[in-house]
Amino acid sequence: MAEYILELRGITKIFPGVKALNNVQFQLRPGEVHALMGENGAGKSTFIKVITGVHKAEEGEMFLNGEKVNFRGTKDAQAAGIAAVYQHPTSYPDLTVAENIFIGHEISKAGILNWRAMNKEAQKYLDQLDADFKSTAEMGNLSVAQQQIVEIAKAISTHAKIIILDEPTAALTANESEKLYKIVDQLKAEGVSIIFISHRFEDMYRLADRVSVLRDAQYIGTYGVNEISNADLIKAMVGREISDMFPKSEIEPGEEVLRIEKCTRTGYFKDVSLNVRAGEIVGLTGLVGAGRTEVMEAVCGITKLKSGKIFLNGEEIKIKNPTKSKDKGVILLPEDRRKTGLITSWGLGRNVTLPILKKFIKFGFFNEKKERETAKEFLESVDTKAVSVFDAASTLSGGNQQKVVVAKALAQDNMKVVIMDEPTKGVDVGAKAEIYQIMDNLAKEGYGIIMISSEMPEILGMCDRIYVMCNGRVTAELKRGEATQELILEHAMEKSEKEVAAK
Repeated sequence: MAEYILELRGITKIFPGVKALNNVQFQLRPGEVHALMGENGAGKSTFIKVITGVHKAEEGEMFLNGEKVNFRGTKDAQAAGIAAVYQHPTSYPDLTVAENIFIGHEISKAGILNWRAMNKEAQKYLDQLDADFKSTAEMGNLSVAQQQIVEIAKAISTHAKIIILDEPTAALTANESEKLYKIVDQLKAEGVSIIFISHRFEDMYRLADRVSVLRDAQYIGTYGVNEISNADLIKAMVGREISDMFPKSEIEPGEEVLRIEKCTRTGYFKDVSLNVRAGEIVGLTGLVGAGRTEVMEAVCGITKLKSGKIFLNGEEIKIKNPTKSKDKGVILLPEDRRKTGLITSWGLGRNVTLPILKKFIKFGFFNEKKERETAKEFLESVDTKAVSVFDAASTLSGGNQQKVVVAKALAQDNMKVVIMDEPTKGVDVGAKAEIYQIMDNLAKEGYGIIMISSEMPEILGMCDRIYVMCNGRVTAELKRGEATQELILEHAMEKSEKEVAAK
């Protein structure tokens, strides 16, 4: 039996003017979870597409169980037992779960599709993955986590022995991620080999046996997960040491800029009070479903408060809609930047200037040159990596998309408070460090910052004060020096949950 179920040697892939992969090596052992890490643009996606037959490499060789293979397309890869589950599920929302699972390899008899057999077989795979929905459910009604399970079931239905999971936890909650971990553990126990691509170190430490790093289209190295330090792994990924991952400056906070008092929205949160001062970074954390995002959406007029008061610079204000919030200088950077933070088909420049287009109209004429110059100025101020302001937002990495959202906020010259909802979600370690630096710079300039986050390291590393929420209520306010991960989690859990855990 070959030592490796999959091996790639000297893989080079060239697109016009770009060497996307340069002499890349990789080995996957039977029944192994092998993490693949690197910054956005490192070549991970291209690498997956070479393995799955989407792209053909100009140079290099690929071996399955010691035998050289040459895939002519995705059908060849699937027939060889390779399946990929991508970050954004490639599903058909109007079809059933069973239809999605068996699309392309349907069960038929005498040329007639056997839906009963497919529904039954699909349900078997769902039960195997401990799914809480039926094979006859409509795909569009499922959560992101449930859609991921369908994608994995689809891979199992092809009898894949190698499954590639591309950023599967990027859009999942902590509880959903833990469920996915158990599924991966189960697949590994059944002898499936898994390539797990992720930006999250907790994914790697929880699941992987080994980790390979790509940087700038090149293979950097393969390491035992327990044999490489976090600092050395970051250095391998970004090519430099990030000795101070959280560049939090000591800033003396100024006057209070925003305060909310006893705010309630029935069914979501109750009697929530908090404040933020100029130059201060305030964290809002808790378990998913605690009501964190809902509070800030109500503050910004996206939803309506049942009761409570909002004060800006000491004066009570009424915010009836997001436009009023923007006009008052309270800006929300939403969690889902692709859906609600950007128009991804538009250029970067127009995304940045969208809230301030009136500025460029004079005597009935629109000054496009001035608009471009303004957009360029703000994009450069946050070090956005792009060729021009005309680049579509969809072409950027997650980290650079987040920078565009920040640039759009900065372009609104009356901004006083910036609310950042999961600002580093789905971005690589290098981009995270850059976003933290932007936050620190904003604080130095006197803006009040509220950061909603589920990531304990950034909450502890960047915040001056931390509000913890549980079941729609603020359960603790902690200062920077006294906050610990254990203390935050204690306040984030219901008493009943803690009692159950103790038992």
